[in-house]
Amino acid sequence: MKIGILGGTGPAGRGLAVRLASVGHEVVLGSRDADRAAEVAAEVRRDAGGRAEMVTGSTNDVAAGAELVILATPFESALATVTALRADLADKVVVSMVNALTKNGREMLGMYTPRGSVAAMVQAALPNSTVAASFHHLPAGKMEDLDSGLEADVLVCCDDRSATDVVIGLLEPIDGLRGLDAGSLSQAAAIEAFTAVAITLNIRYKTHSTIKMAGL
Repeated sequence: MKIGILGGTGPAGRGLAVRLASVGHEVVLGSRDADRAAEVAAEVRRDAGGRAEMVTGSTNDVAAGAELVILATPFESALATVTALRADLADKVVVSMVNALTKNGREMLGMYTPRGSVAAMVQAALPNSTVAASFHHLPAGKMEDLDSGLEADVLVCCDDRSATDVVIGLLEPIDGLRGLDAGSLSQAAAIEAFTAVAITLNIRYKTHSTIKMAGL
């Protein structure tokens, strides 16, 4: 599958690109600056040691033309980015991995959004797209390092079961990652907010924790 990552030059986008490309997907890192995106893509390919050769960089417009699109921008620019690309994203699955967070001392705090979650805001901005929420709790550094031994459960929520299955299907061939159907898009509020807890734990304990659901 050809996958575009909007705002894909940041740590989260890079890490996800490496994992997806390592199992055969073609990944386009999108950015407002095509030269910057191409530079980051070259770094990703080099650092992956030949295991992410299908990562390229271009503009967000080009990334939005992929079969499936992932939103990895900062919260502040998420809505402006998808609104400008509404026509390109129509009739596609768009996966939001964006969190609305703010730092307070040594803690990260979740911010309240008008519709309860960033994913719900994105869905409202993209009425002709199917929005899923996923990939929020994955440590970017470990994602980009294919030898990190990363093991994590990845929660997926969406109002369309077929779209949920598509996202879970992306994860199935990736060693150490397991996709779980976490219900409707209404669950995104709790999932996004918990990212603040996970990051706070990582700050306090100087680690890169992951989410694993026991008993499943």
